[in-house]
Amino acid sequence: MSRKILTTLIAAVAFSGAAFAASVNQEEYDAIAERIKPVGNVYLAGSEPVVAEPTGPRDGASVYGTFCIACHATGVSGAPKIGDAADWAPRIAQGEAVLNDHAINGFNAMPAKGACMDCSDEEIIAAIKHMTDGL
Repeated sequence: MSRKILTTLIAAVAFSGAAFAASVNQEEYDAIAERIKPVGNVYLAGSEPVVAEPTGPRDGASVYGTFCIACHATGVSGAPKIGDAADWAPRIAQGEAVLNDHAINGFNAMPAKGACMDCSDEEIIAAIKHMTDGL
């Protein structure tokens, strides 16, 4: 007996969903499409938008603003904050080679290259210089 009820319930939900979808007019459809647009787009294979090739290495501020800011702006998991001399002093004292190695290869909670897998070593070093300028 409960199997019949469950089957009937599932059929009712499926048909009511289909009826709702059929009743949505173009204006409502466009409004729904606009609301979900920021989430992403769907492309058929081969119709993806062409992404411009990088024209050269990114500067330190760009790398910082895209990847490093998430942790180094607030000090997440002990990350030294940008421009904070007290946070950076013990790291700078270890020497530039150690600082660069830790940033490129990862150290403690920091993943290799700060999770910027398409950053070159030079771009990571430029981001370090950006974060430590004026210290």
